[in-house]
Amino acid sequence: MKKLLKALIASVLCAVSLMSFSACSANTIYVDTNAYFAPFEYYEGKKIVGVDVDIMNKVGEKLGKKVKFVNTDFDVIIDNVASGKKFDCGAAGITITDARAEKVDFSNPYYTSVQYVIMKASDNSIEVKTATDGTACVFWTDLMTKKIGVQRDTTGHIYVDLEINGDGPEYPGELTGKSNDDLIAYDNAQVAVEAMNSNRCDVVVVDKLPAQYICNANTAYKCYALYYNVNTATEEQYAIAVTKGNTELLTAINEVLAELGEQGILALVQQHLGLND
Repeated sequence: MKKLLKALIASVLCAVSLMSFSACSANTIYVDTNAYFAPFEYYEGKKIVGVDVDIMNKVGEKLGKKVKFVNTDFDVIIDNVASGKKFDCGAAGITITDARAEKVDFSNPYYTSVQYVIMKASDNSIEVKTATDGTACVFWTDLMTKKIGVQRDTTGHIYVDLEINGDGPEYPGELTGKSNDDLIAYDNAQVAVEAMNSNRCDVVVVDKLPAQYICNANTAYKCYALYYNVNTATEEQYAIAVTKGNTELLTAINEVLAELGEQGILALVQQHLGLND
């Protein structure tokens, strides 16, 4: 009888141990993020807020669960979500790529972004062009002589690396011949921008809205869209990454995105950019 009791206790302890490494409890959705990507996620005091937080809170309401956001480095989010041990999903302005889609399931895309270049407001070394759609832009080739800062493992980082080293039709190698030493990765976009003040980099490549958010908050910087030519911007689509097989959560996220629609997402973006005040 004592042996049986010990065996039962051991089984219970084992089950508890296994549960402690599972991603979500029955009542909580754990979301991995990097909270330095305004307006999609950023700190307001000690609280993480932003467009992605609002979206996931609506998902929590739909499923009757709490939502817990945890800040980590951006470059570990996909692997964290893929493992399913600590997080159910990742929401951090994550761009859909084939490599990432091999590890996680993506929601329907909810925002189309363009890569931007941030530079000092006093820097007039790059000629600003006007794209056919009227957008003020600079070309990839304008960055040939620049030290380029990026946020580590973001699409900006991927784009710059592939334009230096790529030779395919999607990444034609606009910066072929440029030294890899001129590509400098930082933990977040704000740190990369601050590195310009000490001349560790000349420009920063990052997504449109974070670039505009940074420049609106500090007139010492300016930013422009990054184009291949006057007809071709550097576009990408954001989605929420979900642990493969979690169809309940993925379905709920897609339902919320459909309910919000393009205008609803845009309203959240404007709210967190302070444009509705």
